[in-house]
Amino acid sequence: MTTKKAIFQPLDWIAIALMLLLILIIGLLISQGNAVKANVREFTWKHVQTEEKDILTNDASQDKKIGAEYKTFILTFSRPMDTKSVEENLKIEPPLAGTISWAGRRMGYTFITPAPYGTTYKVQLKDAKDKFAVQGGKKGVMQPFSTTFSTRDRILLYIGAEQEDQGRLVLYNLTQEQKKILTPKDLVVLDFQPFPDGEKILFSARPANNQDILSAQLYTVTTGFSAPHHQNAESASKIDLILDNKDYQNLKFDLSPDGQTIVIQRGNKTNPNDFGLWFIPVNRDTGNTPQRLQSQPGGDFMITPDSKAVAVAQGQGTAILPLQADGTKPLDFFPQFGLVQAFSPDGSQAAMVKFNTDYTRDLFLVTNQGVQKKLLTTKGSIVKCQFDTASPTLYCLLTQLLPGEFYQEQPYLVAIDLKTGKQKPLLVLPPDQRNVQMSLSPDGLGLLFDQVVSQTTPVTSPDAQVLTTEDGEAIATSSLWLMPLLPIIDSQETAELKPEQLPLVGFHPRWLP
Repeated sequence: MTTKKAIFQPLDWIAIALMLLLILIIGLLISQGNAVKANVREFTWKHVQTEEKDILTNDASQDKKIGAEYKTFILTFSRPMDTKSVEENLKIEPPLAGTISWAGRRMGYTFITPAPYGTTYKVQLKDAKDKFAVQGGKKGVMQPFSTTFSTRDRILLYIGAEQEDQGRLVLYNLTQEQKKILTPKDLVVLDFQPFPDGEKILFSARPANNQDILSAQLYTVTTGFSAPHHQNAESASKIDLILDNKDYQNLKFDLSPDGQTIVIQRGNKTNPNDFGLWFIPVNRDTGNTPQRLQSQPGGDFMITPDSKAVAVAQGQGTAILPLQADGTKPLDFFPQFGLVQAFSPDGSQAAMVKFNTDYTRDLFLVTNQGVQKKLLTTKGSIVKCQFDTASPTLYCLLTQLLPGEFYQEQPYLVAIDLKTGKQKPLLVLPPDQRNVQMSLSPDGLGLLFDQVVSQTTPVTSPDAQVLTTEDGEAIATSSLWLMPLLPIIDSQETAELKPEQLPLVGFHPRWLP
């Protein structure tokens, strides 16, 4: 007896049912149009100097802290967007004024001024619309987007002058009110400069048992912080020797803005005529091998903002030398200016000093377009100047010559509007403050300065540790001060800015980038 085999098996019926269901779903999707909403695929940051992007997407962006070197964030959308609806619905809390630019599906938001440090911001975008959906007469509202980012804490560095931190490099977190000593007791720090990512500090130091400043060697020390593009930070206070003093005395140094090159002034211990500039590529893989910069003898120097050259005082002028072994052919020469005080971050402007025959000094604004604009003339000194990253302002520490029988200079702080040339005095310091140091914060909202108290009584103990200024003057103690600054858009002629004394004892203050 034979049995008739069924045409469809149970498994076939299941497959047929699934196919019919999929056909039904596809039909519903087609009838409703494109139901997948547009969204933000990436939230990224662009570095001011390198123009490179650091990808901080989704949850990754929540844990990163940015500095002033990140002024543009970029939203990359999954589809072309209706630009007007995006711009109208983008919200940042607290508000950060900025400009918007578009490149296809990418929108860039560039801050007008650096985001203030020590703050958490929230970026929100909702109710923005898909470009093609709007053109087709449909709503096409994108998926809501929200993320947060934080700016770095407000952190300063200084050389301690108290018993526990005397001569040591100290880091103080103003945001969290935390103090950290970075260098050991057996080293006395003479000068220092932070790396641009804030992860390390380059410093020169002599042994604590040797008062000779010409015995200095060059080191780096870690801060314990990590840059936004690095996952993990090294522990703080890790010391590495960069350059010893076996054959040469190490004098002044400068660190390039990109943190890749060190320029240092050195003198041969056995040959006084062997004196000049050396440069050291900072490379973990190949080591730190110094190379001689062959050029004419020079004085004060400063690395240019592009990190490819160095401005050196030579003779009666200033030469711009390439950072390479053969520096005999200057890239440029300014015969009328004897010193470069500061470069703007983008390298388009420089504050340069002209020394006059009547012993006065002129401060000029020199641009890469050939403009030379005199800003001021003084009978005193032009100690230091810094360009504001947030506005067309130059902050300067100057001195004025006081009338009287004895030569006496009085330091004062001034803000110079580079558009109008108008000067605005900020603070007049006591006449006996000859070794004041100042530092402008990365966000342009604070100015650090110190007030050193000189040692009036001679030190009789041979074992006593004596701290000295750059001029060799013995330091008894020193206080640190913070002068708040108003953004250019909020400043008022009647606003009174008063400095605040910090609960710290030290000198030579610098902001961490």
